[in-house]
Amino acid sequence: QVPYQPSSPRQVANALALLRGREGKTVDLGSGDGRLVVEAYKQGLRPALGYELNPWLLCLANYRAWKAGYHGKVSFLKKDLWKVDLSDCYNVIVFLAPSVKPPLATKLLAELPDGARVVAGRFPFPSWTPSSTLGQGLEQVWAYDMKEVRGAAQSSARG
Repeated sequence: QVPYQPSSPRQVANALALLRGREGKTVDLGSGDGRLVVEAYKQGLRPALGYELNPWLLCLANYRAWKAGYHGKVSFLKKDLWKVDLSDCYNVIVFLAPSVKPPLATKLLAELPDGARVVAGRFPFPSWTPSSTLGQGLEQVWAYDMKEVRGAAQSSARG
C-alpha cells in the first residue's frame, strides 16, 4: 500500500514535458485521482490509462475524466500493478514511494519494450541513471529510457 499524495500542477507539467512528442500506450501506475492520465490524454498521449486499487480514488479519477470531457476516452482500471502486463506500454508514469522502486525496477526491466520511457516523480529509481530530469526539489521528475537502462544493467553485470 502506498499513501495517496496528489501530484502538484508543476509535477504533472514536468512529468508530461518528459513525454512530449512520444507515441504509444501511456500508463500511470498507481494513478490516484487520475490527474496525470487526464493531462496525458489532453496532450495527445493515446491510449492513456491508469491502474489504481483504491475504489474512492477510481471514482474521483472517473469524475475528473468526465468533467474534462474524456469519459470513455481514458480508462482507470482497478488492477494490481504487480499483476498487469506492461509489455505493450511505451510511456509509464510512476509517482510511488521509494520502497516500491527496487521491485518495480525488476518488473519494468522484464516487461517493457526497448522503446519505452519511464517517468518517475518524487523519488528516482535508485539503481538507474536517468536519461533526463526536469525540475528541482519536490517538483523534480526523472526520465529513464529502457534501452539505456538495459544497456547499463548489462554492462555492470559483465564487469
